[in-house]
Amino acid sequence: TLDNGIHYMIRRNGKPEDRVELRLVVNAGSILENYKQQGLAHVCEHMCFNGTRHFAKNELVDYLESIGMAFGPDLNAYTSFDETVYMLQVPTEDPEILVQAFQILADWAHEVSFEGEEIDKERGVVIEEWRGGRGASQRIRDQQLPFLAKDSRYADRLPIGKKEILDTFEHDTLRDFYRTWYRPDLQTVIAVGDLEPETLLEYITTYFGSIPPHQDAPPRETFGIPDQPGCRVLVTGDKEATRTRASVIYLREKDDLKTRQDYRNGLRDGLFTSMLNQRLAELAKQPDPPFLGAGSSKGNMLREKGAFSLGVSVADGGTQRGLEAALTETQRLKQHGFTAPELERARARRLRAMQVAYNERDTTKSSVFARSYVADVTDDTVSPGVEEELRLHEEMLGTISLEELNGLVDDWITDSNCVVMV
Repeated sequence: TLDNGIHYMIRRNGKPEDRVELRLVVNAGSILENYKQQGLAHVCEHMCFNGTRHFAKNELVDYLESIGMAFGPDLNAYTSFDETVYMLQVPTEDPEILVQAFQILADWAHEVSFEGEEIDKERGVVIEEWRGGRGASQRIRDQQLPFLAKDSRYADRLPIGKKEILDTFEHDTLRDFYRTWYRPDLQTVIAVGDLEPETLLEYITTYFGSIPPHQDAPPRETFGIPDQPGCRVLVTGDKEATRTRASVIYLREKDDLKTRQDYRNGLRDGLFTSMLNQRLAELAKQPDPPFLGAGSSKGNMLREKGAFSLGVSVADGGTQRGLEAALTETQRLKQHGFTAPELERARARRLRAMQVAYNERDTTKSSVFARSYVADVTDDTVSPGVEEELRLHEEMLGTISLEELNGLVDDWITDSNCVVMV
């Protein structure tokens, strides 16, 4: 952590050669917008590409394109409920390019221009993005998320915002969001690539160490999702949707990953879903399968909520049969549990996958590490590293018993706090 509160994460990695992955993680997203700012966290992200202190208007994009970078593979950003993340991949051979790359990140962190003319131009771009809805899948998610997060702030703060606010927001309302939440104590710089850690730290210290900390900044609150009685059902459709999917989501407390016990819990949960997924895969291989595909997962859904989910993809008209088949397997587990051979096979698969990851550790791309570290920041978790993870697998897998796994089903699959979405 720098003196002003900015966090940093650095790793030397040589794949690909002569490249470095840079990330600026801002611990602020649409969940922190007030009523007049709905959608402006996303607009802030757009404005970072429309003028900063050192790059006027389109100069930033023009410069990045001049060094061979393109939106998508090398240059991108996204806004979520709880965070905004900026991404650059730059070559390391030319020190001047590195200087400019870190300058760009630092400008995004605290020196975006927000010129009125540029705000109004980008207003139209974001409204078109809102109008387009980014495809059938996104339009359906925009209906599902408020239902899933009922009675919480998440239900009212979709990152795309509200058109009436995007149409009419005042320039200073946007600037106020940026000034309030883009600040050192809520920012992390991640640098992974083919440079010495000392060199990367020097760049970070030079370009981020002088950013002044905010005075009298409001606390960064977190927002929970209240439990709901019973089981709620939502059916949504879209004329451009190309498939039918049904999910049963059992909401629960979020999972932590900070301690050895947390890691063991994650291994245990992974064995459970792996064995259930094997059963579902066998059903999908039948001559007349009840679904096209099915699977289960357990993890964090939003920052303050976890979930165990069961999902099926079905042919048109096959929703009831597909859901019934998947839920029958969960009832079979409640009555009879898993078997010892299933557990042994699941342990072997998990250990084998970890051994492969260990053996291929020298081929891991920098973007993979960067993505993992972004998740550590946004989810407040840790990355032990592949060497330590293999050791933990070897130590812990054998201690997870069949009785322990079979005891999870009644805790995970309940008659309340349940959401069915088709």
